[in-house]
Amino acid sequence: MKYKIVTGVLFLFALSMNSQPELIAESFPGYTYNFFSAETYIADSHNMASDDADLGEPRRLVMVAGEASHSTGTHEHRAGVLIFERCLADVDGLEVSTHFGGWPSSDNAFEGADAIFMYMDGGGNHPVVQEGRLDLMQNYIEQGTGFGVMHYAVEVPENNGGEQFVDWIGGYYETHYSVNPIWEAEFEHLPNHPILRGVEPFSTEDEWYFNIRFRPDRVGVTPLLVAIPSDDTRDGPYVSPQGPYDHIVEAKGRSEVLSWVVDRKDGGRGFGYTGGHFHNNWGNEDNRTYVLNALTWLAGVDVPAGGVQCRITEEDLQQNLDE
Repeated sequence: MKYKIVTGVLFLFALSMNSQPELIAESFPGYTYNFFSAETYIADSHNMASDDADLGEPRRLVMVAGEASHSTGTHEHRAGVLIFERCLADVDGLEVSTHFGGWPSSDNAFEGADAIFMYMDGGGNHPVVQEGRLDLMQNYIEQGTGFGVMHYAVEVPENNGGEQFVDWIGGYYETHYSVNPIWEAEFEHLPNHPILRGVEPFSTEDEWYFNIRFRPDRVGVTPLLVAIPSDDTRDGPYVSPQGPYDHIVEAKGRSEVLSWVVDRKDGGRGFGYTGGHFHNNWGNEDNRTYVLNALTWLAGVDVPAGGVQCRITEEDLQQNLDE
C-alpha cells in the first residue's frame, strides 16, 4: 500500500510538471522517466478499460453443415453438427450458431465470428470455392477468424482453394496425391496440447484421409492425431479414386497426420480433421471429446482441464439422420 501511495504521488507530481521535465530530473536524480501528457494517459486508461470489458464477451463459433449426400449413417453433416452444438452449449465463454444446407442463407451469418467450422462435401463442389466465397473467407481470415474443416470438407481443388487452405489450416486433401481408404487408425501417442485434455489413446475405423498436401516441411503445422496405416491399407483399394498410387505404397511403415492445427500469423487458428465418414464414431468418447475440444480451441476459448465432456447415447446417435 505504501508503494502505491508513493507511486501515485510521484505520478501526480510528474503529471503536473510534465512540461518541465528538467525539474523532475533534478528532484529525483538516478531515475529514468517517460514523459507524457494527461490526455495520453486518460486515453490509454480508457483503452485498457475497454479491453477488460471485452474479456466478458463470449467467443462466437459458426458451424456450417453440408447437404445430405451419402447413405444413412455416413456423411451425416447435419446430425453431427447438431451433436457438436448440443455438447458445446455448456462451455463457458462460447456462443455457437449453426447453419445447414451447405451455406448460410446470408453471408452476414459470419459477421462477428471468432471461428468458422465446416462439415460438408468438398472437392470441386465444395461450397467454399463457389461464387467468390474464397474471397469472402479470406476477408475473415485476415481479421484473425479461426477456420476449421472436417472430412470431405478438407478437400478442395489444387487451383481453386488449395493455396488458401494451405494458408488457412496448413494443408488440404489433393486428389491423386492424398488418399481416402477406410481403415482403423490407432492413436497410441497423444501430444501435450489443450485439444488433448481429457482424451485417452483411442482407435476408430473411418475413412481417414492421409498424405495431406501440407505446407513445405509442415511449417507451422502441429500434428495431433498421428497413426501408421497398415501395408494392406496402402496397397488399396482406396475409396475414390481407388488407386493404388506408387508414392503411397512405397511409404509403407510411415506415420501419417490425420488431424492437426495451426496458429496463423494473423492471430487466427486453423484445424483439420480427416475422419468423420461414419456418424457412429461420435459415440466414441475420446474421439468426440477431441473434436469438441478442437472446436472450443478454434474459437479461442480455454479448453477445460478435463476436456469438453458430453454424454451421448445410442439413441442420440440415431437422431436427425439423413434419409
